[in-house]
Amino acid sequence: MSTIAVPSPVPSSDNDAESLKKALQVRHGRMVTTRAASAGWRADKGALTRILCRRTAAQRAAIRRAYAFLYREPLLNCFRYKLSRHCLLSLDFWKAMILWTMDPAERDANLVHEALKKKQRDETYYMSVLIEMLVRLVSSYRYEGDECVVDMNVVRMEASQLAEAIKKKKQPHGEDEFVRIVTTRSKSQLRATFQRYREDHGSDIAEDIDSHCSGQFGRMLKTAVWCLTSPEKHFAEVIRHSILGLGTYEDMLTRVIVSRAEIDMGQIREEYKVRYKTTVTRDVVGDTSFGYKGFLLALVGRED
Repeated sequence: MSTIAVPSPVPSSDNDAESLKKALQVRHGRMVTTRAASAGWRADKGALTRILCRRTAAQRAAIRRAYAFLYREPLLNCFRYKLSRHCLLSLDFWKAMILWTMDPAERDANLVHEALKKKQRDETYYMSVLIEMLVRLVSSYRYEGDECVVDMNVVRMEASQLAEAIKKKKQPHGEDEFVRIVTTRSKSQLRATFQRYREDHGSDIAEDIDSHCSGQFGRMLKTAVWCLTSPEKHFAEVIRHSILGLGTYEDMLTRVIVSRAEIDMGQIREEYKVRYKTTVTRDVVGDTSFGYKGFLLALVGRED
């Protein structure tokens, strides 16, 4: 469930592009010259948020085209220029605004690229398994059409195979039954299998993974299970982890809210409320500030 509040009627993409241009060249309510703006004048972050955070991906794409046509400059380049001349108070805002304004596929590709560039700090014993599982997850074909039929015979068999693989602590390898099942079965087939697992063994499969599979491999399996069948659980946990403690993992918080706002942020908010007895809104307000806080709250949406 999307949490984007699109106004009605929606301004034209040309009007939005013009408003963005003005917002990028305003300080303290006054228009400034392009030369002054290039010297580091602040933008009206509130106006940028009110426009872009209330537009769908298709509408944002139209705004980008209009902006490039009207001003002969890509909108993202303007944001990147602001980011390159940031002060600490606006760094997170500009990074978040760039990600949000991107096409969703473009954004996901960018995030994957950045993640793969980071130095691996996890234990190396499971690294070859992690890489192979990720490759299989992104390359496997899963039929998810309306005619997708759940095979209950396979459900019973694979629920048993998963229990054996988890509780006997099999050493992970490329042909491990767990890896094979989660990287090839449809989401509806997996949901039925995990439900049968719960009925047969009296516990949730994610709980048993936590109990029997430690380290990076265990975290990888649990993440795969949640992302494939109940992603709101995974993303609620990521948001909570990003704001716990003395500091905030802004990049992690941004990534989740930006990437899920148009998909299932409504479900994530509800899962968060049930599990942590507070709201995403309350925790965002308590751990962020200024334009960045306003940006995140606009995407999270209103909560009761």
